[in-house]
Amino acid sequence: MKFEQYAFPSRRSNVFGRHGLVATSQPLAAQAGLAILQAGGNAIDAAIATVATLCVVEPCSTGIGGDAFALIWVAKEQKLYGINASGPAPRQLTADYVRSQGHQEMPGLGALTVTVPGSLRGWQLALERWGSLGLDRLLAQPIDYASKGFPVSQRIARAWQRSREKMSEHPDSMRVWVPGGRTPRAGDLFRNPEFAHTLRALAENGYNAFYSGPIAEEIVACVRAAGGLLALDDLADYQAEWVEPISSHWGNYTFYEIPPNGQGLTALLALNIARGFDLPTLGHGTADYYHALMEAIKLAFADAAAYIADPRQAEIPLAALLSHSYASKRRALIEMERALTPHAGNPSRHGDTVYLTVADEAGNMVSWIQSLYMGFGSGLTAGTTGVQLQNRGANFNLQPGHPNEAAGGKRPYHTIIPGFISHQGQAWCSFGVMGGFMQPQGHLQVGLNLVEFGMDPQTALDAPRFNWLHDKTFALENGIEPPVRQELARRGHRLLSPDDALAQHYGGGQVIVRDPDSGVLFGGSEPRNDGMAVGW
Repeated sequence: MKFEQYAFPSRRSNVFGRHGLVATSQPLAAQAGLAILQAGGNAIDAAIATVATLCVVEPCSTGIGGDAFALIWVAKEQKLYGINASGPAPRQLTADYVRSQGHQEMPGLGALTVTVPGSLRGWQLALERWGSLGLDRLLAQPIDYASKGFPVSQRIARAWQRSREKMSEHPDSMRVWVPGGRTPRAGDLFRNPEFAHTLRALAENGYNAFYSGPIAEEIVACVRAAGGLLALDDLADYQAEWVEPISSHWGNYTFYEIPPNGQGLTALLALNIARGFDLPTLGHGTADYYHALMEAIKLAFADAAAYIADPRQAEIPLAALLSHSYASKRRALIEMERALTPHAGNPSRHGDTVYLTVADEAGNMVSWIQSLYMGFGSGLTAGTTGVQLQNRGANFNLQPGHPNEAAGGKRPYHTIIPGFISHQGQAWCSFGVMGGFMQPQGHLQVGLNLVEFGMDPQTALDAPRFNWLHDKTFALENGIEPPVRQELARRGHRLLSPDDALAQHYGGGQVIVRDPDSGVLFGGSEPRNDGMAVGW
């Protein structure tokens, strides 16, 4: 891995550490995680302290009313574990009911999109197995920020303002998140005493204080009053799950993702297709390079839309989708001189979000992602709890018979995905790129920057990206040179103007790499967000 001297415009340096390192999208949260490492906690402890702080300081993106996924490398076991802490739809929900309410496709906001919040049960799985500090200690800093206030950072202030309209329909949301009739500006001190009270209840009484009792009752009352179907039993019966990561090899490296219902499969499908191209010969940043990856991601998304669903209620041909033969068939559809229109294949059946990564001195590494989905989720805030509720149900399908058709107790197609890369069987890189359907595209681009082109973490994040939107339509970041844009347009890609509102979103990533010989950690943080990497 070579350390580049500002190869791309960000001008951030890598951050190095020997004892531990934390990287995430908000500086106060990164420092909260580092403080736990310095107090003797391990990477798992620090990850939960970091994400709990993000629930306070980046509330437009995450909260305990949302879901989480994680990949955790446990050094003493030399093993990677997966956690699926995504919640299902209420048991009473059916696709027929949603259609009876006048919807031809799932609504994007409101009570029908609220699924069971899963994130806290994910915290519970991780901490009960490997945590060394109590939940009360890990929640101390976020409780302090919620009760005494914290200064809102720049990009988060802008994202907060963009969600004002959706919250204007809900009095509790307006009271909590738009005090005095306006959202906080950068540098404003924001307090959330109601959420501080909820966090204290968790610190004192544990996770069940959220899934039963007064907090659960306020959540259900909020959703029911807005026309949703969530019930107390839906909350009380929920448990997160251990899952076996899925993977794809790239030379001596192995990329790992969480299996469906998450969209990590999309990243692996695209990697498998891209593996058939000689990318260094095409040249990083050339029209040929971007064309090959853009076509690969389109094909991968077509398959994702057709097959990703809750594996407990749908058959997903994972082995066939990830096979070399299937990748070869999909790759054969790509013509280097012409952009294709993506359609799903037919493999044989036999065969707004926060991301953080933490590593400690012992060699443990955590890749953790947690989200409300769209900014402030459904727009609903549960009574006096200070808890904003996610809108993950928006990703259900209403097509009869589709694997992802809405159903009670079913988890929807999920966009958030943590990433991990091993090298010759050893933990090497914990990384992720948040941002809705940008996420597998970010995993593809940042991941290849790291393993194929040997970029250091910060340079890999700084490099300009593309974002596939639909059909042949892409957004290309400004750093992609005009001659490359012109050549891609000539090949049939529809490219949005850089000034288009849809051409402003390229994800938010964090990367930590561990040197296998010295144990030194080095990390980078997304220049497109407010965050930072911190180490010691």
